[in-house]
Amino acid sequence: MKGYSSSDVARMLDLPVERIRSFARAGFLKPDRGPRGEYRYTFQDLVLLRTAKGLIAARIPAKKVRRALEQLRRQLPTGRPLTAVQIAARGDRILVRDGRSIWNPESGQTSFDFDFSFDFEVAELAERVAPLARRAAREALESETERSADAWFEIASELEAADPEHARKAYRRAIELDPQHADAHVNLGRLLHEGQRHDEAASHYRAALEARPGDPTALFNLGVLLEDRGRRREAQEAYEAAIEADPCSADAHYNLARIYEQDRRAADALRHFSAYRRLTAGGR
Repeated sequence: MKGYSSSDVARMLDLPVERIRSFARAGFLKPDRGPRGEYRYTFQDLVLLRTAKGLIAARIPAKKVRRALEQLRRQLPTGRPLTAVQIAARGDRILVRDGRSIWNPESGQTSFDFDFSFDFEVAELAERVAPLARRAAREALESETERSADAWFEIASELEAADPEHARKAYRRAIELDPQHADAHVNLGRLLHEGQRHDEAASHYRAALEARPGDPTALFNLGVLLEDRGRRREAQEAYEAAIEADPCSADAHYNLARIYEQDRRAADALRHFSAYRRLTAGGR
């Protein structure tokens, strides 16, 4: 995919074209350049622009928004997109929610106010992007142009929020070209898992682990899948392996703590709950 033009973005976000370009010049995002030097935006750029627009509308100063979003991009694990978290204004603070965790990206401090609503969802934006994304995906899938596995992976990543079905097809193309593409296996597994296609998802998580032994994301995702299927002992082993590969995996500590709690292993549960709290209390 070649990304979205400034006029595409302006139409989808209801922003003047020049305002969008000014966001880019100010460093809110770093869009690619097209063949004529024009800005080309990814879906992640659209999410960032939509978020910046909403935060500024909530009377958060532009400099504060920029600083917080820059911090957030550094805090999210590699491969964790902004579409996976929720961002909102709370008074003069910016807060982020990722699963169970809520924190201030500027200070890194955890918030325990779980009741307020997050306004800047990406679902509506994904609906607006979907027609363009589907058209681009169809053109890419039908084109005779040769693309590398990494190129198909990038296409699939871009499509995930707007068109999961075409994203799955693009990930499969990447894997056809490179059966050892661990990231494509992990992401395809996650999409299949979300679609309740558990056996297929598990096979891709395991293929990722064959290609890249000890991958913490594949291990964690496999643990969640096994737990969803009631295979708690195997899930425990997957979480333990994920923590061994990445001791800073907060969610793996949390899920493992819950399993130990169910098994009445109070000391082990407390140890992992403590690790989770430590990792989510400003230790990002």
